[in-house]
Amino acid sequence: MTERKPPGVSFESFVDKQIRDAERRGDFSSLPGAGSPLDSSADTTYDENWWIKGKLAREGFSVLPPSLALRKEAEDTLAALAKAPSERVVRDRLTELNDKIRDMMFKPPPGPPLGLKPYTPDEIEELVREWRAARPGRDSA
Repeated sequence: MTERKPPGVSFESFVDKQIRDAERRGDFSSLPGAGSPLDSSADTTYDENWWIKGKLAREGFSVLPPSLALRKEAEDTLAALAKAPSERVVRDRLTELNDKIRDMMFKPPPGPPLGLKPYTPDEIEELVREWRAARPGRDSA
């Protein structure tokens, strides 16, 4: 928009005229997404943070509170142990998970309670035994 609103003309009339002129010039005829349906997966209820949530989803960021994100990470870690290449990797991943759980236990963030505690050495040994049993004929180093 390069021209200025003339004095004495209402703002609405001025804007309407500019829109009509742009339509006549065809400025709206080749816009990206023109003629495409709106995203039907969008929730129909109003959320004032819809664009923030959409941006986070597109960028792959988690929108979970930290304690829930750690619970999810713990589930994913335990599920991924079966694919670990060695017993050392299993122990390293469980040690790393324990460190994160301890950090969150002693410095709780806002949000729901964590609901996890570090794995005891006996629990780690049991998880390693399960990993070993699921991988017959492979070395354990």
